[in-house]
Amino acid sequence: MAGTLALVGAGEFLETMSDVDQALLDRAGGKSVAIVPTASAPDGRAVFDRWLTMGVDHFNRLGAAAAAVPAFDRADCDDAANADIVQHANLVYFSGGKPDFLFNTLNGTRLWAAVEQLLDRGGVVAGCSAGAMIMGGHVPDFGSRFGVPSISRWQPAFGLIPNAIIVPHYNEFPEIMVNLMFGRRPTGSFLIGVDAHTALIGLNGTWQVGGTGRVSVRHGREVQRHTAGETVNLNRS
Repeated sequence: MAGTLALVGAGEFLETMSDVDQALLDRAGGKSVAIVPTASAPDGRAVFDRWLTMGVDHFNRLGAAAAAVPAFDRADCDDAANADIVQHANLVYFSGGKPDFLFNTLNGTRLWAAVEQLLDRGGVVAGCSAGAMIMGGHVPDFGSRFGVPSISRWQPAFGLIPNAIIVPHYNEFPEIMVNLMFGRRPTGSFLIGVDAHTALIGLNGTWQVGGTGRVSVRHGREVQRHTAGETVNLNRS
């Protein structure tokens, strides 16, 4: 992967992430940014449009030339005009919402092919919450059991970080709940927990933490925690 990948736990387009996002712009090698809020589409058009506007306004304030990608459904993701916006961007940003919907809506489309080309030529792909989860090796379908969130099944994700299960909002849930929800995960997988207002940023296999929180890497019962500026080893030590 020639480009940069950024996994954000929560807080996309907020002032708390401005320093991280400015660093991503600096890495991108240009100011063209594509905002893709597809993961929020199940919450309705008004929510989708709000994330579009927030993303464009946020990156324009940082000096970028941000463009909205109105990819609300799979047909939109396969639309050549939307893919063209991503194709000509230096940085593409996927905001949060429903991870299983986002993966199934993007997979095999022109828009995702444009994302892969962006990475191949050294651009930046950032994802927050659901947008980060699809970058791992597996993504869950969420349901509810006795009123408690649960995972009904696992499906393959895009595998930009093979075998990883990316858990955003990591500091917002007790770890016992995380263990219960993600305990029955696919064989050989490991967890990357990213706190809110925090990013794990990778380039050429080297990963570093940005933002105000921590990144937790869990292989079995072994957990390593890292804060801003620290290098992260995603392999079992």
